[in-house]
Amino acid sequence: MGGITARNWRETPYRYRLEAKKCTNCGKVFFPGRLVCDGCHNRKFEAINLPDHGELLTFTVIRVAPEGFSDQAPYAIGIVELMKGVRFTTQIVDIPLDDIAIGMPVKVEFRKIRDDGHAGIHCYGYKCVPA
Repeated sequence: MGGITARNWRETPYRYRLEAKKCTNCGKVFFPGRLVCDGCHNRKFEAINLPDHGELLTFTVIRVAPEGFSDQAPYAIGIVELMKGVRFTTQIVDIPLDDIAIGMPVKVEFRKIRDDGHAGIHCYGYKCVPA
């Protein structure tokens, strides 16, 4: 249980504020942040907040879900681009699966993802809804 709490604490900035790191040398943006820029090897970054709107680049429907998510199946997982080069994988919700389309505008929302373990710790993260 302690590992989950520590991990959530470390991930708080980018999970709760859509916070990314921008390299102070070349300007490349990383989400989540990194310690070393893979473009110029710089180690100095500035925090920036990402927009909460983006575009769905691709998606798939999960019909046989892994443990912990079986009660949500079927559900859609997609790759969303928030700004040039900043992409992440997330669940697409609040839309019938047949209506999901590549290129559709989406909005990022912070929601409950699942309960973890027998203690029922709530894990929160991003999901995208139609914009």
